[in-house]
Amino acid sequence: MKEYRFYGWEGADVLPASEQWAGVGDPRRLYDLLLNLWCADTCAPRMRAGWSKDNPTLGQCSITAFLAQDIYGGKVFGVPRPDGNFHCFNAAGGCVFDLTSEQFGDEKLCYVNCPEQFREVHFAKEEKRLRYEYLKKALIEYLKKEK
Repeated sequence: MKEYRFYGWEGADVLPASEQWAGVGDPRRLYDLLLNLWCADTCAPRMRAGWSKDNPTLGQCSITAFLAQDIYGGKVFGVPRPDGNFHCFNAAGGCVFDLTSEQFGDEKLCYVNCPEQFREVHFAKEEKRLRYEYLKKALIEYLKKEK
């Protein structure tokens, strides 16, 4: 089995909750797909200057976590960060995984007792909602090309 570096990859065995996303497969496959789609345009504006193909998960957490929620169901939670923001991750089908944890390098995040995050709050920022919609559309188009 290929080794990944994102948190929870070893047990990320949940499958899509609906037939619409059947082509995505498990979160490891979603991660592989997103590596082709994450870009500076999907990165949070405040972090965009630091985004690169060497650190593709930088600034992608909330839009990625809510997209993963669309695919797998479950809930999105947030690790409190020193700047007052939350780093979003997923819990679905008995699995906890964080597709964008690599952006923190060797820093170990605590995924226990984190508050649930809600898209209504995150997407109140129009730029974030638009980045999420861009990423979701890009994934749908990529999956169509794979067929």
